[in-house]
Amino acid sequence: MIRVVVSGAAGRMGETVCDAVEAAADLELAGRADPALGVELAEALAGADVAVDFTTPDTALENVRACLAAGVHAVVGTTGFDPDAARAAAHDARAGGGRANVFAAPNFAIGAVLLMSFAAEAARHMGAAEIVELHHERKLDAPSGTAKRTAELIREAGGDVHEPIHSVRLPGLVAHQEVILGCEGQTLTIRHDSIDRRSFMPGVLIAVRAVGDLPDPFTVGLDKLLQPVE
Repeated sequence: MIRVVVSGAAGRMGETVCDAVEAAADLELAGRADPALGVELAEALAGADVAVDFTTPDTALENVRACLAAGVHAVVGTTGFDPDAARAAAHDARAGGGRANVFAAPNFAIGAVLLMSFAAEAARHMGAAEIVELHHERKLDAPSGTAKRTAELIREAGGDVHEPIHSVRLPGLVAHQEVILGCEGQTLTIRHDSIDRRSFMPGVLIAVRAVGDLPDPFTVGLDKLLQPVE
């Protein structure tokens, strides 16, 4: 049984994670941490194996450091913070004898991971790309972590991502992204839509189950955890 603490448990994503953990037979919800609940993460970590963080960009890094100090693996869905600082903290903790791992993903929806993979493959043949990402009005970072990672993968594949990345923030949206690729005489549009926050939960649970066995102290991207289709 993996004991899980949810950081940001009073938020919409945090509440959805709590429900998913409680519904999983091999997981136990060991704590809910959130200032709105009057519970700080540090006190909720006692006895936990994994902490899932869906908070804000200005608190995520300190939450990662708290997990590392407590020897608790961290699964981070918060975006907009400095991943290099989190990577350095994880490696420093490992060098000091710590055994906790940190896993971060810009998006936990399996469809979004496939979109990024498809866009990178398409960019090898259709080099020019525009990215449009659309999220609910309460999302703090823009462009989104998913859009930044998509742009990074397209560029690594040799594509040219036109700047700026287009960010839309409106009520009624959850998480959506469109990649439009073009070359002479044709365009290709790849789009993913999360219409319910439950779309992220299979990926979150995959990460919760896998984070403790990862070989590296800091890993980014749900694609690292998905098994290839036979």
